[in-house]
Amino acid sequence: MKIAFVADLGSPQALALVVGEGRKLCDGGKAFDTQTGGAFSRAMQSGRFTGGKGKTLVVTAPHGLDASVVVLAGLGDREALTDLAIEEAVGAAYHAVKMSGAESLTVDARSLSAEQAARVAFAIKLAAYRFDKYLTRQKPEKVPSVTALNIVCADAKAAESAFAPMSAVADGVIFARDLVSEPANVLYPEEFAKRCKALEKLGLEVEVLDEKELEKLGFRTLLAVGMGSRRESQVAIMKWNGGKAGDAPLAFVGKGVCFDTGGISLKQPEGMEDMKWDMGGAAAVSGLMHALAGRKAKVNAVGVIGLVENMPDGNAQRPGDIVKSLSGQTVEVLNTDAEGRLVLADCLWYTQDRFKPKFMIDLATLTGAMIVALGMDYAGVFSNDDAVAGPILDAGLKVDENFWRMPIPEQYDRHIDSPAADVKNMGNGRAGGSITAALFLKRFVNDTPWAHIDIAPTAWVSKSQRSTVPDGGVGFGVRTLDRMVADTYEG
Repeated sequence: MKIAFVADLGSPQALALVVGEGRKLCDGGKAFDTQTGGAFSRAMQSGRFTGGKGKTLVVTAPHGLDASVVVLAGLGDREALTDLAIEEAVGAAYHAVKMSGAESLTVDARSLSAEQAARVAFAIKLAAYRFDKYLTRQKPEKVPSVTALNIVCADAKAAESAFAPMSAVADGVIFARDLVSEPANVLYPEEFAKRCKALEKLGLEVEVLDEKELEKLGFRTLLAVGMGSRRESQVAIMKWNGGKAGDAPLAFVGKGVCFDTGGISLKQPEGMEDMKWDMGGAAAVSGLMHALAGRKAKVNAVGVIGLVENMPDGNAQRPGDIVKSLSGQTVEVLNTDAEGRLVLADCLWYTQDRFKPKFMIDLATLTGAMIVALGMDYAGVFSNDDAVAGPILDAGLKVDENFWRMPIPEQYDRHIDSPAADVKNMGNGRAGGSITAALFLKRFVNDTPWAHIDIAPTAWVSKSQRSTVPDGGVGFGVRTLDRMVADTYEG
């Protein structure tokens, strides 16, 4: 999408006009309505369009207006206008005309501030995302025609300046979406690490640990997960040094199971194809690091992702195996499909031991139990520190990503005690599965302030309800954690 901020309307092909609740046209819309003899007012009345948030009305451009199609985009209450209302409105406007045949969309944002005009561009950049690289025989009418966006605003330079950091965040989200959407035969651990390595062009320092190095360091629970795969396991470490020298970094850790068959504890075949997105946590961490580097965030941050494939094979780990983790704790593996916590156990311990961070936040598509508990639109947050959990929940509200604080009660910890090892990788039956998984991770963080975010419900969506979020890979967590860093740690 080619994006430009301009001062003049020019000759638009598709034109978007924002409308407040109560059919309140923006100033430009009022002028056009007068110019066309009240055509838009009549269209809104007959179409029962009131300007409600996220609602749209497509109008064939009336005589006297130099445009092929006009879309009215509802902002909701103009007196309580929010960034999210702007995003939903203009994202919906884009979708309403993207197949219209028009090659450019012009949004009249003259009634909005420069920051809000930038928000328009940010929203449409996200709304226009498609993962279609493997579609080789698309009919022209199935491909969006709109490839250029012009935003008419009072101060184009100020809007362009405000858009720069937003665009960097959008790039991070898109990077994460691409990673989640790739098939596992394309995006395996070494390829994932290679794509992270390419982020050095943004100023990140990227280090990749191969199996020999991981074995030497003692990442044995992580390596055990990948024993059944012909693909080599990897750990990628991304560092952003944008803060003061010597300041402890903010640490983000991601589960990157590039494909999860369940291993010897084989999953049911129905739906197994979706397990290509079991690396959604690693994708989110990678997208976040992309965003922080892209907008030159004034913090020190480190992202650590464990990249493996969980495959059944004669060399795969078995139920009942006992493995010694990097921390020195031994783990009894009762179910090889509870593998993500084994990957994270070594990565969390390594991160707190090597980097001595201010906090650690891990993201993982960890448990199906999280979907049972919260449905498909909320991620669960488990934490040993309110000062870490609180800013996550606050930031999520600001970017329309849903989180719910979950308990990690001490009395449940005994459910993962093993008679044969220090800890087992499953609780007692199905009860509290997400909680016992979080408690397992808690044993590998020492006293570091920490939060675990289970994004199993939210990393991938079958039918999106948000105009800026596609069906498929969401990039969930990138915007929230970027906002949390900006609001709480960049000051």
